[in-house]
Amino acid sequence: MYIAAGNRYETMKYRRCGRSGLMLPAISLGLWHNFGYHDTEVNGREMVRRAYDLGITHFDLANNYGPPPGSAEEMFGKILKDDLAPYRDELIISTKAGYLMWPGPYGEWGSRKYLVASLDQSLKRMGLEYVDIFYSHRPDPNTPFEETMGALEQVVRQGKALYVGLSNYSGEQTSEAVKILKELKVHCLIHQPRYNMLDRKAESDLMGVLGNEGVGCIAFCPLAQGVLSDKYLDGIPTDSRAAKPTGYLKADQVTEEKLSKVRKLRQIAQNRGQSLVQMALAWVLRDERVTSALIGASRPGQVEENVKALEKLDFSVQEIKEIDAITL
Repeated sequence: MYIAAGNRYETMKYRRCGRSGLMLPAISLGLWHNFGYHDTEVNGREMVRRAYDLGITHFDLANNYGPPPGSAEEMFGKILKDDLAPYRDELIISTKAGYLMWPGPYGEWGSRKYLVASLDQSLKRMGLEYVDIFYSHRPDPNTPFEETMGALEQVVRQGKALYVGLSNYSGEQTSEAVKILKELKVHCLIHQPRYNMLDRKAESDLMGVLGNEGVGCIAFCPLAQGVLSDKYLDGIPTDSRAAKPTGYLKADQVTEEKLSKVRKLRQIAQNRGQSLVQMALAWVLRDERVTSALIGASRPGQVEENVKALEKLDFSVQEIKEIDAITL
């Protein structure tokens, strides 16, 4: 029987999520990869256990995570039932809906029909009565925001979600969605954008909106799916995301231009006494508007290395200038 580490809250840093009462760990664990039918439950269980023992209380999923879609929620549901059930009130569990889940006109995007049905399915797969955070995973160009946000309001009123959030919405779209949610008397708790040293688009239009509206931010792909590490500097490893046919990172995306930047960034990290992975996470967290960095992992040791980023979060003015010169 799993018993969580008694010191799990002693070293993890927790940050307030926007203007809310909710605190999130500075490092959260995402189950986007390595929790599907092609992955071993033993390894998934070990990663979740190790994460929780290190104070990671937030586990992030989506209806389409796997592969196949739904399988990550199923695996997490087993782990939750067998290991984490006694700690449910100490956990933040999130899921999302927006991408393709089943055939036909009601199987993706942002209609009330799809979002409510998808959440019901997610709850069943995970064996939960509610999730802590439910996201609209992407904006729907053909559904009025009033309907999509109305669906988020509905699941909160029904007690199926405690909080709601957005993912992959632009700054302008976020501003509109937040306004509608306010009119519905529901606070938009959090936004989940792609954000890392190689992809800084969120800085130009989104971060200002989040800061002004009191919406928290949890950055996904803070390591650019492993590109911001030593992994690809000598080629594409056979066990890497870029080598897997089911992965979202393709080999042709690991360009020499990116790797040249990575080598320069690694030198800055070494001068700081950190791995590049740790510096990349610390860099994302340097912005006080970022509540948490959402990591992925393929083994427990990676979770441990990522959490060590919290040992050095400060940057000198010179270091920031050097990083900006490489990445902007």
